[in-house]
Amino acid sequence: MAKQIYKQVLSSLIFLSVLLYQSNTVSSFRKSLDLAKPCKRFVFHLHNVAYDGDNTVNATSAAIVNPIGLGDFNFGKFIIMDNPVTMDENYLSKPVARVQGFFFYHGKSKYDTWLSWSVVFNSTQHKGTLNIMGENPFMEPTRDLPVVGGTGDFIMTRGIATFTTDHIDGNKYFRIKMDIKLYECYY
Repeated sequence: MAKQIYKQVLSSLIFLSVLLYQSNTVSSFRKSLDLAKPCKRFVFHLHNVAYDGDNTVNATSAAIVNPIGLGDFNFGKFIIMDNPVTMDENYLSKPVARVQGFFFYHGKSKYDTWLSWSVVFNSTQHKGTLNIMGENPFMEPTRDLPVVGGTGDFIMTRGIATFTTDHIDGNKYFRIKMDIKLYECYY
């Protein structure tokens, strides 16, 4: 009787071990990504007009916390924004989306920002958001930031947004070319 119980317990343990091994293998299987072939790609231009005290009508961003005097690189400055995004470089072109969010300067020895942006679409072509956040070393010619998710047409998406600052007009205006490549698309 004891031998029979021992055999049943042993066979149950073997069965459970095999089951656990297979379930772990299946759950850890990942779809391989071909970085040369994103499932969606967009090239947009973000236009930022900084509030300077006199341009209330046209301003699309404003500093809500000014630098606190630790170094020469705007350390501590915090900017909120609601910027138009166009398909071309012309600020007066029809916006296809808006970038809403914030960025702040956090480098004490160089100009460096960290940002959290939502690219908000509300058109007949696309509805939903793409969420971009991360380190933006904006003095570099190009920067890759992660697309960490989305909603609507972009639900749970993942990808890379490559930023290139293609125009700066002092502290009043800058334009960023955003080359967004999505690698996990569900719509």
